[in-house]
Amino acid sequence: MLGHLSFGVADLPRAIAFYDAALAPLGYVRVWAIEKQAGYGVPGGGDKLALKLQSGPVVPPGPGFHLAFDAPNRAAVDRFHAAALAAGGTDEGAPGPRPHYGATYYAAFVRDPDGHKLEAVFQ
Repeated sequence: MLGHLSFGVADLPRAIAFYDAALAPLGYVRVWAIEKQAGYGVPGGGDKLALKLQSGPVVPPGPGFHLAFDAPNRAAVDRFHAAALAAGGTDEGAPGPRPHYGATYYAAFVRDPDGHKLEAVFQ
């Protein structure tokens, strides 16, 4: 359904460091980078998330919006959460079951340094 999603960022090197660390446990990598942008996806593939340096203030989408990344297993969700926090993210929900979303739903939530809400989920 979606080709890719773009986030505006205030500090591209900071954002790259965060996403390099947070997405690695999920098997995603930086697939390209140019002066004011970077893209993330599966190794050898195209981008599914693009980061774009903004000259003005960055205002993340409001309540109800978040970007969920598929995780290969529960341990990857745990590692995503730990890596994201270590790289400057903030906790929005520790790893664990989310039975209200489904019997096998296991997820963690963080905000990146620009305030974008992210989820890693294994089902």
